[in-house]
Amino acid sequence: MESQIKSILQENSELLFGIKIDSNIIQFQKTRKEVEGDLTLVIFPFVKALRCSPDEAGNKIGDFLKEKLSFIASYTVVSGFLNFVISNQYWISQLDNIDNKADFGFETPNSKSTIMVEYSSPNTNKPLHLGHLRNNFLGYSVAEILKANGYKVIKSQIINDRGIHICKSMLAWEKFSPLNEKGERETPSNTGLKGDKLVGKYYVEFDKQFNKEANSIIDLWENGEVDGFSDKAVNEFIRLTESKEGKEEKALKGIDDKIKDLAKNETTLLREAKDMLIRWEARDPQTYLLWTTMNSWVYEGFASTYKSMGVDFDKLYYESETFILGKDIVFEGIEKGVFFKKEDGSVWIDLTADGLDEKILLRSDGTTVYMTQDVGTAVDRINDYPDLNGMIYTVGNEQDYHFKVLFLILKKLGYSWADHCSHLSYGMVDLPSGKMKSREGTVVDADDLMDEVVQSAKQMTQERGYIDGMTELDKENLFNLIGMGGLKYYLLKVDPKKRMMFDPAESIELNGNTGPFIQYAHARIKSLLARGGDTTSLKANDLALAEKEVIKLLAQYPLVIAEAGKELSPAVVCNYIFELVKSYNQFYQSIPILIEENVDLKNMRLILSKNVAKVISSSMGLIGVKVPERM
Repeated sequence: MESQIKSILQENSELLFGIKIDSNIIQFQKTRKEVEGDLTLVIFPFVKALRCSPDEAGNKIGDFLKEKLSFIASYTVVSGFLNFVISNQYWISQLDNIDNKADFGFETPNSKSTIMVEYSSPNTNKPLHLGHLRNNFLGYSVAEILKANGYKVIKSQIINDRGIHICKSMLAWEKFSPLNEKGERETPSNTGLKGDKLVGKYYVEFDKQFNKEANSIIDLWENGEVDGFSDKAVNEFIRLTESKEGKEEKALKGIDDKIKDLAKNETTLLREAKDMLIRWEARDPQTYLLWTTMNSWVYEGFASTYKSMGVDFDKLYYESETFILGKDIVFEGIEKGVFFKKEDGSVWIDLTADGLDEKILLRSDGTTVYMTQDVGTAVDRINDYPDLNGMIYTVGNEQDYHFKVLFLILKKLGYSWADHCSHLSYGMVDLPSGKMKSREGTVVDADDLMDEVVQSAKQMTQERGYIDGMTELDKENLFNLIGMGGLKYYLLKVDPKKRMMFDPAESIELNGNTGPFIQYAHARIKSLLARGGDTTSLKANDLALAEKEVIKLLAQYPLVIAEAGKELSPAVVCNYIFELVKSYNQFYQSIPILIEENVDLKNMRLILSKNVAKVISSSMGLIGVKVPERM
């Protein structure tokens, strides 16, 4: 409709205005609620060309368009805005068009370029938590939205299966895991504990013992016992201690934190973890066997969690493999002058001229950092998929700087495709108790949270009493569908860029902007359609205002998908679904359907309802949520 009006105005601009006009001055907006109309054209940009008042310009354009376009039934000009009333027949034809397209709103599959969407990217030293839920749901949904826009999409994840953090869990398991009566250390099979949770337990244990040893070292230093510690550390401790005199409480805390970090670097635990990392990179057989064993426990645990989440991947990358390529690229970069070596043998890049800072690529002991392996991973992906026209990294906004540096390094290495890499930065998920910290064991476990919302959905559904006659399996599937639907919708309805507070109880409420509210609308429509019988072709000529408002929203669906793809925001889809359901509910409550005596009107209302259900199912599918036939 907008494109037709724009085309007519441009083609006839010399006749109307005496000059050729630029398409940019043709601006539409939603018609205000207090004004009659379905579409509004802003008149002010035309006033200068027509040399008349806004009202005169509006009437001239309105008369011209009404004569040229049959779907314009009437118009009004209000304060420089031209408001069009679109004919009922136009909206009925729109409904007919929607009804005849099973994949309404979707572009032809794989008709556009190839894009890779990375999400999840877990560390193998801990289980997935609440933050991973937002990450996975966001990445999966963006991938589905891009597919709906016609892109060929590759869903991927990079598994952080190496590094000092992995060695901390491995070392803690070796040192602190108790032996059972058979002389065996703890494993998933002999404890019944999920593999990722078992490994995460020892990551927390390492931090506990790490802090304990650091505190002991501080006690020794305070008592003057400094033998066996580096002179540099001891001298810095003395300097920091002396600097406390006369300081306020806030400054004292900062000094104490620096002393704590100083002591941590002197612990035997950290030295042993660093030594283990060096042995791992050298492929020491015993270290490598321990690493593969513990990682296998984690992968099994992750697979179970991903299944519960309802997310999948087309391609997996492992940092234990990509870091090798990254290391080779760093050596090549040294030869090209992109990177430089410091006296201690560490390798850096100087980005100060670009407004950033110096960034390390290789430590002095030759081990790699995250940046090294991220460079290797990016190049590996292009090698695997030469037709990639974009890489989207779904990672929290705490890593904004990291990705600025990564993309800049890739450009300086001469990779032109770096311009098509982007960071889908999203806000953290807060809890009433504060920020989550993995090493302190204060995270909200993803499995536990999913179980909690499903159990809450079960209790809510049982209390409503609408599940009589369902089998136990059907009931359990429904509870899972409602709980997980509520969780996903809640985490995705907020603009990804915004930080959010998570409330599990609110996520499964049946009223308001929630997943279950949308799901219930779908189930109610399905029940209505089952009672209404088969529908025939559209023959109605009349539309009530409530019916027209629903059709108008349905017709916007392709534009919503396009906008969500452009913004990489599932929240655009969520807000649309909510508005569609609210509009349908107003129609449902005010206009008779099954008791309508006019067969054509009844048929039209059933077709309208059928297509609302179709779009609800389709749009909820874009955010990874299933909708029930009964609820």
